[in-house]
Amino acid sequence: MSAANKKPIDIKKSLVDTVLAGLMSLIVFGPVVGVVLDGYGFNLQPARLAWMVGAVMVGRLFLSLFMQTERGVKIQSSFETTGSGVHVLPPNYKSRLRYIIPFFIVVALIFPVFADQYVLTVVILGLIYVLLGLGLNIVVGLAGLLDLGYVAFYAIGAYGLALGYHYLGLGFWTVLPLSALLAALAGCILGFPVLRMHGDYLAIVTLGFGEIIRLILTNWLSFTGGPNGMPVPAPTFFGIEFGRFARDGGTPIHQLLGIDYNPTFKYMFIYAVLFVVVLLVLYVKHRLTRMPVGRAWEALREDEIACRAMGLNHVLVKLSAFTLGASTAGLAGVFFGTYQGFVNPTSFTFYESALILAIVVLGGMGSTVGVVIAAFVLTVTPELLRSFAEYRVLLFGILMVVMMIWKPRGLIRISRTGVLPRKGVAP
Repeated sequence: MSAANKKPIDIKKSLVDTVLAGLMSLIVFGPVVGVVLDGYGFNLQPARLAWMVGAVMVGRLFLSLFMQTERGVKIQSSFETTGSGVHVLPPNYKSRLRYIIPFFIVVALIFPVFADQYVLTVVILGLIYVLLGLGLNIVVGLAGLLDLGYVAFYAIGAYGLALGYHYLGLGFWTVLPLSALLAALAGCILGFPVLRMHGDYLAIVTLGFGEIIRLILTNWLSFTGGPNGMPVPAPTFFGIEFGRFARDGGTPIHQLLGIDYNPTFKYMFIYAVLFVVVLLVLYVKHRLTRMPVGRAWEALREDEIACRAMGLNHVLVKLSAFTLGASTAGLAGVFFGTYQGFVNPTSFTFYESALILAIVVLGGMGSTVGVVIAAFVLTVTPELLRSFAEYRVLLFGILMVVMMIWKPRGLIRISRTGVLPRKGVAP
């Protein structure tokens, strides 16, 4: 940009932006930072609120002035021209993931040897949310169905293990496939009558379904234990148990190996099985997205009218996405139950559905790699921010806003490798 074409910096506009930012921060931070609950009363903290609002106003002033400079205009134009849709790669493109994935598999295999129990439990939780994110990514990211009650299928898997053990004597390995089938059946039962709905109406119905499941678990005291919850058995492996004492007639692993008891053995086993299941789900999802059913999901997401005009049964396409997504949540629920050793309804609130949806949106709608990264970011970050426990949700909201401005399609967009036309076929 030449000096003659340079626009002068509009100080008035910057000041107006600063005042508006100050008013918005006062509205947002006032109830959070300026009011501190004290028993049944509250104390006002005007000084702390003034510092927070002042910092926002100063930052907005400098940002507004910078965005009017030559470099700021270039940065702003880069945001405005952010690509959307599916990114098509050259036909002969070779993804770097063929080198990265084996490296991470090797790291994951040797990780439990060096990790302590706390780090291992955090990674297990991250892998559980990877499963949940992959399942919801099929429903929301690929098929374009806004599901706000996805946590219900998560609860079905967790309570399936607890109830199956309590009433039928079923163990971890038996319930693991059964939970996927039960959650898929629940998704099919819910989906068949409601998937003719669209958009907001579908979101409201699925939200209601999630709340119905939670209320049943809370109020059916004689069957589910109500708010008190239910214990979940520790996993076993061919009669080998991972507790201090053998509860199910097996042999504790520390006695079998002739070593001292270590509670980390249980989490190492859960980590190993969970890691294998995540790899299998990643492979199945990767294959499904390249099969006709995966293409049908994406066609439905982009334009349902055109999809129906092509002869696709939109109800069956939606139902397949809903069923497969629900089955993945059922698997995650079993691992969550055996990881915690206890389940109760407070673990399956709407906040969990919102968190899983945030993983899908932040990672990238339909992007597998993005969902894996976002799942670990949104589960590990709260553990790193325990010293900021009062502001974790606020920081989470700021992250969402920044991501929607910076990367509206998520961290990683969907990419497809182009196809060369066959010889003798006109382009």
